Amino acid sequence: MAEKSFKYVIIGGGVSAGYAAREFSKQGVKPGELAIISKEAVAPYERPALSKAYLFPEGTARLPGFHVCVGSGGERLLPEWYKEKGIELILSTEIVKADLAAKTLVSAAGEIFKYHILIIATGSAVIRLTDFGVQGADAKNIFYLREIDDADKLVEVIKGKKNGKVVIVGGGYIGLELSAALRINNLDVTMVYPEPWCMPRLFTAGIAAFYEGYYANKGVKIIKGTVAVGFNADSNGEVKEVKLKDGRVLEADIVVVGVGGRPLVTLFKGQVEEEKGGIKTDAFFKTSVSDVYAVGDVATFPMKLYNDIRRVEHVDHARKSAEQAVKAIKSNEEGKTIDVYDYLPFFYSRSFDLSWQFYGDNVGDAVLFGDNDPASPNPKFGSYWIKDGKVVGAFLEGGSPDENKAIAKVARVQPPAVNLDLLTKEGLSFACKI
Repeated sequence: MAEKSFKYVIIGGGVSAGYAAREFSKQGVKPGELAIISKEAVAPYERPALSKAYLFPEGTARLPGFHVCVGSGGERLLPEWYKEKGIELILSTEIVKADLAAKTLVSAAGEIFKYHILIIATGSAVIRLTDFGVQGADAKNIFYLREIDDADKLVEVIKGKKNGKVVIVGGGYIGLELSAALRINNLDVTMVYPEPWCMPRLFTAGIAAFYEGYYANKGVKIIKGTVAVGFNADSNGEVKEVKLKDGRVLEADIVVVGVGGRPLVTLFKGQVEEEKGGIKTDAFFKTSVSDVYAVGDVATFPMKLYNDIRRVEHVDHARKSAEQAVKAIKSNEEGKTIDVYDYLPFFYSRSFDLSWQFYGDNVGDAVLFGDNDPASPNPKFGSYWIKDGKVVGAFLEGGSPDENKAIAKVARVQPPAVNLDLLTKEGLSFACKI
């Protein structure tokens, strides 16, 4: 098999890869120096669109509309852009072996790729119910959502099962966004999750109560405190029923599972230092192996703001970590230094007519402020998290761009807050005066 050699190789073709390519182009890269190797068949795109507008019946998002870097207000990098810049896009190519000592990657087809510097941007894979041997979990019309191929399958089945019954397994990001998207398609939607409220990794009970009430008003049924333990299929092998641990059986034409992801680090096991489920890096995303960097979901990195190390699964960090790694690579070559990565955690979501943003850390005591009535025509509410007398996290539903900037500033500055009752009363005005 022919061998190809590049100065820089990015393994993975998701959000990080696209933003890294743009940064390489900004910093200066010669034609033929950089390659992106992706198992997907399309150039890097903004993944969040898949659980939102990609599934809408109207105003639908389609490629090439959401290639990177439109998600952050940047230019759209079409396949032609990579050609013009002399960046080789090696698509539909799965790497099955990585030898970091020999600086060699091998594809499923046996192609060999050599590199001088490697950026690992492999992202996450969804956790599947078949991984746990859940009975009947291999039936047809049980879907997961990670890549554009998954979204295309879901679009097809939505068209084919008009007014059908959908069961969403999981109450996190994917569960909430897909429940909304499928309800907008006029499907009968039931969410099932084991936790006492939705989005438990981020939401307090008070925040979650609003979203659960709002979704119920939109016709989404919610079953909490139980899990799917099995699936029954018809004679065509298509899912027909979801069996719950509490004994209930739900009818289903479509099942979508969103129970989390796992960072894709298997290729590098035993070759690179790991921590907290990811590949351990420094503040420039350099790993324990020289000339190897890791970005996005797979990187466990120092969080300067909190003086600890964390792994973050979110598109904002996927973008920013990729840019930081490329700046570090190029400055290193030029004998220059750059600032360490100083990331403020940021999460957001949009569903139905709702839009929330969160910044900082959700630890300590939480206060809830504003109008969080699910029946309100214009709900607008938020939360602050207070630890050691300082506001360390802030959440806002229905905020304007300026108000969202204000809560981000609060999370970054960490102003003192001694009186929680007063903070609750001040609400958003507390952030706006910082």
